[in-house]
Amino acid sequence: MNEADVKNLLSQYRASIDNIDAALVHMLAERFRCTQAVGVLKATHGLPPADPAREQTQIARLRRLADEAQLDPDFAEKFLNFIIREVIRHHEAIAASSNGTENSAASSGGQQTS
Repeated sequence: MNEADVKNLLSQYRASIDNIDAALVHMLAERFRCTQAVGVLKATHGLPPADPAREQTQIARLRRLADEAQLDPDFAEKFLNFIIREVIRHHEAIAASSNGTENSAASSGGQQTS
């Protein structure tokens, strides 16, 4: 493989990575829109921001999926834990807002795990 071929192949790989990164951002945005609705629902009905049983179920599920996809399950768990922490933070902000309505959630930027 000559230098031009290497540069071309590298460019193709990078274009694929850029597309995947864009898809990840859009998927995360959709996930957080859903979890925002969960946060509002929880706040409206006096439910706690965190749900440790649900979190553990999701972590186990994601680890299985990662293993099936030949992705390091430890990495997948760290990634999900990061998302869960962010979701709980947003759920807490929604709960602390005036009354947990969608308007107060939107103003706080509330986004959650579920």
